[in-house]
Amino acid sequence: MALHPLIPGAEPFFYPGNRTGVLLVHGFTGTPFEMREMGQNLAARGLTVLGIRLAGHASTPADMRSVRWGDWLANVEDGLNYLKNASDEVFLAGLSLGAILSLVAAARWDGLYPIRGVISLSCVVNLPSDWRVSFIRPLSLLQPYQQQAPGDFRNADAAANHICYPRYPTRSLAELRDLMAVMRAELERVRVPVFLAQSRLDAIAGPRSLPYLAEHLKNAPQTHLWLERSGHVINREPEREQLFDAAYTFIRAHSALTG
Repeated sequence: MALHPLIPGAEPFFYPGNRTGVLLVHGFTGTPFEMREMGQNLAARGLTVLGIRLAGHASTPADMRSVRWGDWLANVEDGLNYLKNASDEVFLAGLSLGAILSLVAAARWDGLYPIRGVISLSCVVNLPSDWRVSFIRPLSLLQPYQQQAPGDFRNADAAANHICYPRYPTRSLAELRDLMAVMRAELERVRVPVFLAQSRLDAIAGPRSLPYLAEHLKNAPQTHLWLERSGHVINREPEREQLFDAAYTFIRAHSALTG
């Protein structure tokens, strides 16, 4: 498989700090860039922060075509292994697809890795209701690529410099759909504390996502944050400082080292 160079500015990042690590996971068709400001904020508070790149992202849409959801989950596990050597405890923090992966990782690997909690940002639990969703794979043979839908940014600066693919392989949407189903089936296995954050104006996750997660994370202590003036990428939106403060408070509350 021929891979292409990374988009400038979309590289993974690592900020060394204390023995509490935070693994940041970006969203579908996005890049580590969308997590960088949050990473810098948490690093400035002394935490060790790693922002990973998911397979097929941050280069060219063609690189996504052969990627499966298990590859994305393997990227998260690689990040956990890296942080296991750089810290004594780890918090998973993901946006959208990254939140889905973080919850699946917590369900499967709590105990194998020192996972202390999950920070779920704008987690999407279902694709929009559309008959074509059930036939994505065969339809992808007829329509190999989908155009990226317009974003719902409330921060003009973030909208202007956001790095994501203008289109993506239709086949990748099937991987996202299947991964969502895996997450929904495994939510009851999550036992570490979970911080759920979403905006009421989120046009992608929709208003039912956070309540669904809250109901089905039956064995996980929960903290909820509803934002009122943000779009989907809440960590780059007008209320991001409130979000960063709340996320750090959650980490402090559930850390065995800094709490």
